[in-house]
Amino acid sequence: MIELLVFVRWLHVIGACVLLGTGAGIAFFMLMAHRTRDPAIIAHVAGTVVIADFLFTASAVVVQPLTGLWLANLAGWPLTTGWIVISLGLYFIIGCFWLPVVWIQLRMRDLARAAMGGGQDLSAEYHRLYRIWFICGFPAFAAVLAIVWLMLARPAIS
Repeated sequence: MIELLVFVRWLHVIGACVLLGTGAGIAFFMLMAHRTRDPAIIAHVAGTVVIADFLFTASAVVVQPLTGLWLANLAGWPLTTGWIVISLGLYFIIGCFWLPVVWIQLRMRDLARAAMGGGQDLSAEYHRLYRIWFICGFPAFAAVLAIVWLMLARPAIS
């Protein structure tokens, strides 16, 4: 039984690492591409970022709650435990930011491709979407960090 608990905890931690690492990596590469103001670079990086989001982030988004529920069951933690309830609430909040951000990344990619194809500068719509994308990253990333802390500390919250 202890081996299964350790294995499920390991899966859950790997999922958290993928979420945190992919999120930070995507943000870094999108920011660096945006700073070039080059539609070709932005179109390429945004295209790669969208693929990474679907491959890694989406997979971890599915794995995390499944391994979390399994782990809570194996460890005997009721889902009404304070830190678990807060973690689930934060997870929902992250999803509320992540889903629109994926659409924004797709749209930014398409706008950069259009600018590149027409030999034009990036549009006002691109810059507006970038600002929204950038702003959405802060609360989402903070919520991921908070969940990781809650998972590690498991504070007594009633």
